[in-house]
Amino acid sequence: MSKLPELITMDWLQQNYKDGLISPKQVIREIISRAEKDRSMNIWITPPDLTWIQPYLDHLETINMADAQLWGVPFAVKDNINLAAIPTTAGCADYAYVPGEHAKVVSRLIADGAIPVGKTNLDQFATGLVGTRSPLMLLKKNLSVEDPVQVLP
Repeated sequence: MSKLPELITMDWLQQNYKDGLISPKQVIREIISRAEKDRSMNIWITPPDLTWIQPYLDHLETINMADAQLWGVPFAVKDNINLAAIPTTAGCADYAYVPGEHAKVVSRLIADGAIPVGKTNLDQFATGLVGTRSPLMLLKKNLSVEDPVQVLP
């Protein structure tokens, strides 16, 4: 197995999948490990868990990697977007419900081979500007000045 870099890019994933150096399950296990280490950052409302991610990994076995541009690419879902069978809260526990189907954008990503890995925290109802109004848990700064963030003019 190839050691996963700190910053996992789509190009790196796709090349290593193609070369047989890693598997999607190995990538998901690494994401779960990193999420557990960063638990105090309150990034996740529904953190990555192999129990509910496994069916998406199984789904990859039915998709030809060459036919799916996003095969094995993990993605997070903001918690105001539906991921079937996973609670949607929009940052408010009193609002929580369990959707019976995915939002269209989530369905399209999964159909193309992408793997949902969790639901991320947000300001309540996504109305804030600075991430401080979540009754579920206070959002904390998750980027450092060393992180590669591009600011567009």
